[in-house]
Amino acid sequence: MRHRVAGRKFHRSTGERLGMYRNLLVSLIAHERIRTTEAKAKEIQAMIEQLVTVAHEDTPHNRSVATSKVANTAAVQKLFTVIGPRYTERDGGYTRIFKLGTRLGDGAELALIEFLPA
Repeated sequence: MRHRVAGRKFHRSTGERLGMYRNLLVSLIAHERIRTTEAKAKEIQAMIEQLVTVAHEDTPHNRSVATSKVANTAAVQKLFTVIGPRYTERDGGYTRIFKLGTRLGDGAELALIEFLPA
């Protein structure tokens, strides 16, 4: 039974999984929309929402928190200068997920995750 077991493992070790999340977050910040599997989009949605909430206020502590999660200086810079100020009046719900159907190769459910317009 899977009672109270949160998160997906994606058949990866912990380091590989965290690296995959980090790469997805950097890509989402850089391009503001990415196409990935539905499960991965659902996993990173909560992470990106927390990062945008942290980016509302540009303090050294908030930057260090974001850098510990993303570890890409260009992405952190964009997060605090472009994306964070865009949603200062909003308390949450910065992203949305569109379901795109199945991938031909393996039948995986694809989704598009993107930032909402301000």
